[in-house]
Amino acid sequence: MTRESVVATSLPTIDEIKDAQDLVYAVMPPTPQIVWPLLCERLGAEVWVKHENHTPVGAFKARTAIVYVAELFRGSKGVQGLVTATRGNHGQSVALAARRFKVPAHIVVPQGNSTEKNAAMRAQGADLIEFGSDFQESKEHAQKLADQHGWHFVPSYHRDIVKGVATYWLEFFSAVADLDVVYVPIGQGSGICSCCAVRNGMNLRTRIVGVVAEDAPAYALSFEAGRKIAAPATTLLGDGMACRVPDDASLAVVLENAERVVRVSEEEMRQAMKIYFTDTHNVVEGAGAAGLAAALKEKHKLRGKRVGLVATGGNVDHDVFARVLLD
Repeated sequence: MTRESVVATSLPTIDEIKDAQDLVYAVMPPTPQIVWPLLCERLGAEVWVKHENHTPVGAFKARTAIVYVAELFRGSKGVQGLVTATRGNHGQSVALAARRFKVPAHIVVPQGNSTEKNAAMRAQGADLIEFGSDFQESKEHAQKLADQHGWHFVPSYHRDIVKGVATYWLEFFSAVADLDVVYVPIGQGSGICSCCAVRNGMNLRTRIVGVVAEDAPAYALSFEAGRKIAAPATTLLGDGMACRVPDDASLAVVLENAERVVRVSEEEMRQAMKIYFTDTHNVVEGAGAAGLAAALKEKHKLRGKRVGLVATGGNVDHDVFARVLLD
């Protein structure tokens, strides 16, 4: 897949996203978008933060599987169980949807995954399976389990997943339609692709900048080359962005719609997490703070602009967060 050969990938329409809102709002209310004066002062810009850390699972993923599974059940009555792979937030979403639709959820996580994210998934009723050294190995194992047991594999990226995520972008852009630029963390791509769907559907001129961890650079490398490139994913703080192999469909959307992809270091994410706490008193995990880290890195480009950030999640282990605040 090259930049020249990319075919426009189908993204959900605004009407489809509005329909998805009915499903999402059955399990959660809209989240707030807030201008924080200290962040504005720090960046020399008008900074709006969309607080997806304020959902029933502490992350934007609360919006995803509920839409995906609803569409699944419309097309099939024989679902015996759901299985997926995750570093935490996607798994919570699948478990939440499984409870609502009364089917078992089996969640595969890498060895050494966040203990608190694991506990949260179990609390949602999921059967937790630890396998593999990274997300990709967990994903491949989950797909094998789906084949062996007849469970339905729930992907991290899918058009119906994008519809769910896009509900927060519809909220955000409806409230603040004239943002100059938004910074969007990239894991498997549902966040940035849903941003593109709503931006394009509302005919906005907002520039979209993707953000990845320096230690998980697959999407940045792929964007720069115009084709899919796999790369090791060793980030610790940015575990929600620990993608080793880009998704073909989401990469096509990123290549077509994003202005650029910025890399942020572990230290830059650590400082952004700390700043979110000092300037807004919000707990934001590493991947959730990556957008702010990128904006701080590009502060010289933002003076006088209207900037959109998304605190995509707040699920960070307490001992990790304690070290972040003490550093």
